[in-house]
Amino acid sequence: MQIAPRSDGPVPDVASLLARLAADGGRPRLTWYGDDGERVELSGAVLANWVSKTVNLLVEEFDAAPGTRVVVDLPVHWRTAVWALAAWRAGATVLLPDADAAHPDVVVTDTPDRWAGGGADLVVVSLPALARRYDGDLPSGAIDAASAVMTYGDAIGWVPEVDPGQEALVTATGAVQHKGLVPEPGDGARVLVDGRGAVAEVLRGLLGVWAGGGSVVLTSPATAVELEQDEARLTRLLSTEQARRSRG
Repeated sequence: MQIAPRSDGPVPDVASLLARLAADGGRPRLTWYGDDGERVELSGAVLANWVSKTVNLLVEEFDAAPGTRVVVDLPVHWRTAVWALAAWRAGATVLLPDADAAHPDVVVTDTPDRWAGGGADLVVVSLPALARRYDGDLPSGAIDAASAVMTYGDAIGWVPEVDPGQEALVTATGAVQHKGLVPEPGDGARVLVDGRGAVAEVLRGLLGVWAGGGSVVLTSPATAVELEQDEARLTRLLSTEQARRSRG
């Protein structure tokens, strides 16, 4: 299914991409299939709204800006995309746990015990769609993302200017600058993305699909395994979502 014409050339940055998503109305741009049958669908406008709230939290609470190092210690998930997009919109550098993540400024994680006492500001994310608070003990000073994000404004307030030459994404295999973060646009299709991919590859794949006017059906790793083992279920999902398998 092609849901939009392919965009005219590359998208220069995440800010431009988010502006397109925000103006997109009610068309689905990210559909998530999680564990235990969870399904979450976000239109472009709703996705951009989640990112805007999260940008405001990062900037107002942690002074996120170019040079800020944000570790995103989350699995492939729709919330992971939101936090990465928000950090990039603030001009920060996203580090994945496989990178040299020494001395981060902020850590966004669903496993706070791994980072407690490390000196960084800590944001604890609950992954279930209906979670309204973190189901566990928060380390001292940590922010519960499930309750905190919703208190911030729907429109991005003041945000620092992004430095195109700063590192945007750092992994064990290297770094990508903000000016090269958004890949070449896709073909406008609705694409099923296997959640077993590396987080960095999945995130950049999402950016490329959205830059081309397309839409993503994203699975958790466990759901991807189940679909691989059940061809009939996979066929039904592709038909229901009017999606095709990713060519990557």
